[in-house]
Amino acid sequence: MVSPQASWSARLAARAADRHARGLWRERRCHAPGATLDFAGNDYLGLARDPRLAEAQAAGAQRYGAGAGASHLVSGHLAVHEALEARLAELVGRPRALLFSTGYMANLGTLQALCDGHTEVFQDRLNHASLLDGAALAGARSRRFHHGDRRDLERLLGRAPADALKLVVSDGVFSMDGDVADVAGLAESSARHGAWLMIDDAHGLGVLGDHGDGCVGRAQGVAAVPILVGTLGKALGTGGAFVAGSPALIEHLIQFARPYVYTTAQPPGVAAATLAALDILAAEPERRARLNAHVARFRAEAARLDLPLAPSPTPIQPLVLGDSERVMRWATRLREAGLLVGAIREPTVPRGQARLRITLSAAHSERDLERLLEALAQLQGEEPSP
Repeated sequence: MVSPQASWSARLAARAADRHARGLWRERRCHAPGATLDFAGNDYLGLARDPRLAEAQAAGAQRYGAGAGASHLVSGHLAVHEALEARLAELVGRPRALLFSTGYMANLGTLQALCDGHTEVFQDRLNHASLLDGAALAGARSRRFHHGDRRDLERLLGRAPADALKLVVSDGVFSMDGDVADVAGLAESSARHGAWLMIDDAHGLGVLGDHGDGCVGRAQGVAAVPILVGTLGKALGTGGAFVAGSPALIEHLIQFARPYVYTTAQPPGVAAATLAALDILAAEPERRARLNAHVARFRAEAARLDLPLAPSPTPIQPLVLGDSERVMRWATRLREAGLLVGAIREPTVPRGQARLRITLSAAHSERDLERLLEALAQLQGEEPSP
């Protein structure tokens, strides 16, 4: 008889061998800031290493302590958290906002608190894993409509029982493709079928909108998008996430969202740093203007070089190479040249759609973009003719 320990070891070894065999093994690398040019991260406004955020974080820790010490519902909800929730609600034009420790937990907690086995959930096929996992945690079945296809969504909504609780869920900006959801269209379809709409605007907040309020923000109110999720660790440069909506929604999450109830509150220094980031977001719109100029230039040069760039108006610029081996080869060559880009393979993206996920930042200089484009042009030139 095989011992349980041996069975578990065999299972782990088999899973590892399979992933290695398919060329999909992932490795962590310890990156030193400044050692390479970062075209892989999500620091879209260049705030993550802004000294003003570091100073605010240190001051917040000195005033409130290094950690919150408890969950929000015990004794960990501090004045700095309350102030941040108010500022975030103001930014996106919602009555209230609720802090979560991560974007994954915000999505998990919201869907778990709102849904059950009787809820009809409709998700874009390319939604983030946290949205799919949140519905699964709630015991709700996710019916997945074709990416960005309102007709397919309408078809699925039309099949649902008229009296069922229905929830439409979509990323705002899709993290691997960089395209933007048709929020107004999704809101219209949801309203027509009596469904609520949930948008995860993780990659739009701080980048899109007249005020950096994202692809939803103030343009669509609570009636159109009752549930809005945003993260703080991307364009705002810190960490954590929030859900914004009506007072009734926020109170419901406080009562029933298990990832909120049973988690120590965000470190107060991080909340203080995010408040500083919101100040900079409001005071320095030139950061978004510089970022948009980088996106326009990169796309124009990539088209001139005939690089297989997917359509995207955002800082996420996917270079779809198709083959995982080719993606890893290009990423390695770029890293050797001092350029860090994301090498994305299945299961993160469908088979045959492996890509370099290139991300642009307001912190990049014109010369930084030139270095990247020169390296990509060299790699393209070395490829055999079809």
